[in-house]
Amino acid sequence: MGKRGIIDCDVHVYPKTMDELKRYMKEPWRDRLKPMGRGFYENPVHGSRLDAKPPGGGGPGTDPEFLREQLINEYGIDHAILLPRAFCNMHPDPDYATAIAAAYNDWLADTWLDKYNKDGVFKGSITIAHQDPAAAAKEIDRWAGHPHFVQVMTDSGARAPFGQRQYYPIYEACERGNFPFAIHPGTDGMGINAQPSPGYPTHYIEWHTCLSLSFQAHLVSFITEGVFERFPGFKVVMVEGGVSWLPALMWRLDAEYKGLRYEVPWLTKRPSEYLRDHVRLTSQPLERPDNDAHLLQVLEMMDAKHVLMFASDYPHWDFDSPTRAFPRLPEELYNRIFSDNARELYGL
Repeated sequence: MGKRGIIDCDVHVYPKTMDELKRYMKEPWRDRLKPMGRGFYENPVHGSRLDAKPPGGGGPGTDPEFLREQLINEYGIDHAILLPRAFCNMHPDPDYATAIAAAYNDWLADTWLDKYNKDGVFKGSITIAHQDPAAAAKEIDRWAGHPHFVQVMTDSGARAPFGQRQYYPIYEACERGNFPFAIHPGTDGMGINAQPSPGYPTHYIEWHTCLSLSFQAHLVSFITEGVFERFPGFKVVMVEGGVSWLPALMWRLDAEYKGLRYEVPWLTKRPSEYLRDHVRLTSQPLERPDNDAHLLQVLEMMDAKHVLMFASDYPHWDFDSPTRAFPRLPEELYNRIFSDNARELYGL
């Protein structure tokens, strides 16, 4: 059968300047927009690959031809799922946050999904500000039917776990548009959002190691609140939140369910049984033990054949090369992780 073309499920692209975004914003938001990051947890050495800065100028992830050279052509990528980083979910003003999200979507649609995308290799994510679920739902509906938007995305930073009912308008819109809901780390503990650890870490290494904490909390919330029962067509993608924690978390939740199922009577099966139909994880950052056999065991325990999708996290410092991220995999498992799971999820 042979190996199939790769779908890279986490590629970050950026505007060349803030002016690219401002042209899509009305006042008073246009003058308020300034360069921003996620806050004070920044890599103290370098945040992107040292070779990712385009030779013609601009920051990493801003030049489509250079990105094609370094990623698409280098590794034979069939499609790159683009996740811009707006960091709009930390702002206390929901109207401002919604305006930022909309500007990023307009910019992405006009550039990476149109002018830069004659061959259709780039597929996009609809940025939303979950502070205002009704406005977020309208933004999702605005892009329904677009040929290259394939999912909705938001930061893992939030004021409440994502299974709670205030978010339901977002999930209803995702179902209407047949969009998976992707969660990416970025604004945990920033602005109005809760920090998932007991207090604030001192160092970037602490913060980065513990990225998976909010993902675990959101996943348990989705399942126990009955989101997948209420929205049977709804799917979640957990991007850049780690992988190896999944089996142990599901073992614990299944064990708790045995004695506490009366508290969540809307669940019709064990918590772990919702994963295959509703949850996908991306591989970067992939926890790589010294013994490759141990990683292969983890992949089997988490049902990676059906729930895991490859991601490189280009152009960031911890980029995972498709040729080095995994040990040698059986051909069927390779095709599922690197291609088939994403093709099925996104309809590619």
